[in-house]
Amino acid sequence: MSWLKSMMEKEPPEPENPIGIVVIGTLDPDVHLTPKEMVRKSLTKAEFKCYDVGKKAPAADFANKAKEVNADIIAVSINTAPAKNNIPALMSEIEAAGLKGKVIIMIGGAAVDEDDAEEIGALFGETREEAVAIAKKAMASK
Repeated sequence: MSWLKSMMEKEPPEPENPIGIVVIGTLDPDVHLTPKEMVRKSLTKAEFKCYDVGKKAPAADFANKAKEVNADIIAVSINTAPAKNNIPALMSEIEAAGLKGKVIIMIGGAAVDEDDAEEIGALFGETREEAVAIAKKAMASK
């Protein structure tokens, strides 16, 4: 029931001095909001500034928002096979926006694993705690 507790928690305050900027969302056509929200809130509590592109977000939304806000990290929740099939489109949009190699990609969710992340040069986390640890480590080495 920890997921229920985390969803009922109040919205964390925006960090005053963020340690990084994250664009986060659920890749189209995935409508699963809970996993993304758990990670977003955890990242915000850990002092990351998060820009949420929402659920069912088209690949272009991640790249456009990341470019607009000069993001350090793009965090993508992928919980369905159809959303997993959109990973190549996501990577194409990131490359087309000139962000490849400039922004860290993180993926997680029920439909992806470490191999999927490795295939696209992304970081992978299974839990919200892992997402925070990975994001902090990525920012420390940036």
